[in-house]
Amino acid sequence: MAAQLRYHMVGGYDRLALALLVCTGTEAILSWFDRGKVVNLTSAYISGISLTLLTKPQGGALWPFAIGGFLAISSKYVLRYRGNHLWNPTNFAISALLLLAADRVSVLSHQFGNDLATNLVIWIFGLIIAARVGVLHITLTYVASFLVLNSARALALGMPVLPEIAPITGPMYQLFVFFMITDPRTVVRGRRRQIVVAILIAVMETLIRFASDKGWPLPTAFNVAPAFLALATVGPVAKWLDLRRLATSSPSSAGKVRP
Repeated sequence: MAAQLRYHMVGGYDRLALALLVCTGTEAILSWFDRGKVVNLTSAYISGISLTLLTKPQGGALWPFAIGGFLAISSKYVLRYRGNHLWNPTNFAISALLLLAADRVSVLSHQFGNDLATNLVIWIFGLIIAARVGVLHITLTYVASFLVLNSARALALGMPVLPEIAPITGPMYQLFVFFMITDPRTVVRGRRRQIVVAILIAVMETLIRFASDKGWPLPTAFNVAPAFLALATVGPVAKWLDLRRLATSSPSSAGKVRP
């Protein structure tokens, strides 16, 4: 509500209402069909909030929030391995929307502002939340990797460094590093492996941005949101390999694995 009142970031409460309705409704229906009961809808509520904040459709279109909400939640029930979903729901939905309708859908960029006070509030709360959940090392590893890799990329291309690392303070990246890349249900197990995967995601993002700099032919989605597409490609593979490793080391508990 504060983001909408100050920055008009949501773009209309009808978008928020639709995204929340579709996400929670889809979760309720699919969980009942899959498990015989309606599960806690907190996760779906968070997905609806995230989808509303990050998705910016052309004009006043509402369909991306309906389709995006359905894709986000249904991916948890369809794209699974050994009882675990592989993609962060919001990341999957936004990546799919960008790949399928890049001319109609974009992502959050400058709407949240980039002033010092706003950044301090987001970073303070983000750091506290990440620390309490036990995933702060993932956030810090990704941020450090981003700064090093994109500084090196800028120097290699003869570009000024500051503009190339400035996006990390923007609203999209702040939501990404605190709440998407650290999703407890889709990260691998073990602090060391989590750090390695965070570095690999940063490497993939840098490669995508480098390819865009060089004019290599890539789908528009990769140019619009390299961080999201990096997570969407690296994260699920890492999770799948991690689940296979756990199943091999402990076959009796393979179906009970929790991230």
